[in-house]
Amino acid sequence: MREHFQPFIDDLKATHGKNLVSVVLYGSAAAGDFILQKSDYNILIVLERITPADLREANACVREWHKLGHPVPVYFTVEEIRGGADVFPIEFHQMQKAHKVLYGPDVLEGVEVHDDFLRHQIEYELRSKLLLIRRQYIPASESADGLKRLMGESLTSFSALFAASLLLFGIEPPVTKPEILALAEKHFGLDAEPFDRILKLRKTDYADNLDEAEANRLFGDYLEQIEKVIKAIDNAKMTEQ
Repeated sequence: MREHFQPFIDDLKATHGKNLVSVVLYGSAAAGDFILQKSDYNILIVLERITPADLREANACVREWHKLGHPVPVYFTVEEIRGGADVFPIEFHQMQKAHKVLYGPDVLEGVEVHDDFLRHQIEYELRSKLLLIRRQYIPASESADGLKRLMGESLTSFSALFAASLLLFGIEPPVTKPEILALAEKHFGLDAEPFDRILKLRKTDYADNLDEAEANRLFGDYLEQIEKVIKAIDNAKMTEQ
């Protein structure tokens, strides 16, 4: 794993010098749930300090990394790692659950994630992404390929939010998407078929001959399951009140 990322790490070391503390891979690649040409390499870069000059200097190596098709890394300071866990509980739970240190110390070890704002963040993120996917559906609905792409790409975000939702109900979520979805299906009473089909659509070696009408039906079923999870969280919130 380290050898695969070594050229990028070397660029970061040359760019940031002693200011570079740690480089961490997190998400599906760290969880063993990586799908070639579908999944992303999510990288956390931790510096002692972050100034505009530090970010400008990172332009060259990050640009080359991005050209390879990877997302732009997330930059944190050591202090922000220690103090930001309560503000971003979903992200920190996800990173702690599945990460691999590529360089430096494990900055996530011992970080205490407070869940005071977990429910609020989950509901906000779920509702925001539901609104977004509805908007994206309008142009995507013209073709089966557009809908396949939309469902496949959005499943990553929703599976992460389902994992956080399970945590909210006191259930320790697994790491990989299929396991998360299977447990969410059981706990929230979801229909497994839409998720099973979308998981297969994400695999490069799988061909599903969906026509436009069937792809639209699958999207409708997919949306219905997402709305069920939001309703469960909303009902739990009302019960607590």
